[in-house]
Amino acid sequence: MEKVIVGLSGGVDSSVTSYILKKEGYEVIAVTLQVDKKHQGEIAEAKKVADSLKIKHVVLDVSEDFENIVIKDFLDGYSSGTTPSPCVVCDEKIKMKTLIDYADSVGARYVATGHYCNLEYSPKMDKYLLKNAVDIRKDQTYMLYRLEEDTLKRMKFPLYNFTKVEVREMAKKIGLVTHNKKDSQGICFAPEGYKEYLQEKLKDKIEKGNFVDEDGNIMGIHDGYQLYTIGQRRGLNLKKPRPYFILDIRPSKNEILLGDYDKLFIKDVELIDYKFVVEIDKLLEVELMARPRFSSHGFMGRLKKVSKPQGKDRIYFEYREKNPQNAKGQHMVLYYGKYLIGGGVIG
Repeated sequence: MEKVIVGLSGGVDSSVTSYILKKEGYEVIAVTLQVDKKHQGEIAEAKKVADSLKIKHVVLDVSEDFENIVIKDFLDGYSSGTTPSPCVVCDEKIKMKTLIDYADSVGARYVATGHYCNLEYSPKMDKYLLKNAVDIRKDQTYMLYRLEEDTLKRMKFPLYNFTKVEVREMAKKIGLVTHNKKDSQGICFAPEGYKEYLQEKLKDKIEKGNFVDEDGNIMGIHDGYQLYTIGQRRGLNLKKPRPYFILDIRPSKNEILLGDYDKLFIKDVELIDYKFVVEIDKLLEVELMARPRFSSHGFMGRLKKVSKPQGKDRIYFEYREKNPQNAKGQHMVLYYGKYLIGGGVIG
C-alpha cells in the first residue's frame, strides 16, 4: 500500500482530503503542524478526525522556524510600510517543506493538502503546472505559486473537482466532526486581528504620527504607520467632508500620505523576488491575467523585461487598464488561461 502524507489542519478541507485518499487505497499519515503553543484546540480536532478515519496522526513542532521565518517576515513587512502575505511565505518555506521532508523520512512518495487547486502535467512544456480549481471562488493556486516543480510533482490536491458545499456535505455524510466548522478568517497566528497582533509584538516601536496630503498639509493623527496598509479607507478616524485613501506609507518620517481614490490606479507594477515556471522571454508576447492580491478576480496585461548587464533582470507587469489593488509587499500571481505560470512580490 502506497503512503501519502496529508497536511491535516483540523479543518473540513484537509479532513475530507484524508478521507478521499484513504478511500482511494492509500496508507494515509496525517501530519499536523504546530506553529505555536496557542493552537492546542486545532491539534485536538485534527486528532479526532484522524481517529475517526482510523489513520495515523503525527504532530510536528515547527514553531521555531515559523517564528524566525513567517513571523519575522510579517513584522518586517509592516515595519517597512509594506503589506506582507504570511500564508504564501508559510506554504513555500514551512508547510510544504516540512511535509516533503517528513514524507522522505517515512518513505512516502506523495504529499497532499486540502487546497482547492488542480495539478496537471503539460507535455508541451514538459512541466507540472498548477491549474485553477473547479470552484473558482475557493481557488487557492495563488498561495502556492512559489513551489518548485520538484515539490509540485509529488503533490496531490483531491479537492480540485469539488465545491465547498460538496465538501461539507461529504464531511457530514461520513460523520466528520469538522463538517460544520467555519472557514478560517484572517491570519492563523493572529485570530484577534493583525492590528492587535502588531501592537502586542511591536509595542513601543509603534508611535503616533501625521496623516498628510500631497502638499504636506497635516490631515490628522494616525496610531502608528505599522497599523495601516496602502489603499485603506476605513478606520482612519478623520472627520472630513469626503473620503481619503492611503496612497503611501513613509516609515522614516512616521508619516502616511492620503489622497483621492483615483491616485491608487496604476498601469505598471514592478515585480521583485519573482519566480516563473516558464522562461520569461516566452511570456513577453502573450497576454496574461494577474491577481495582485488573493481576493482579486484578476486583470489582463503583459509582462515587460528590462535587462541588466549584471544581476537579475527587472520585470514589470503592464495592465491593459489601470487598477487600484497594488499594495507593496503583496504577491502578484500570473496565469496563462487557467494555468499558473509564476509571479512575484509587488515592489
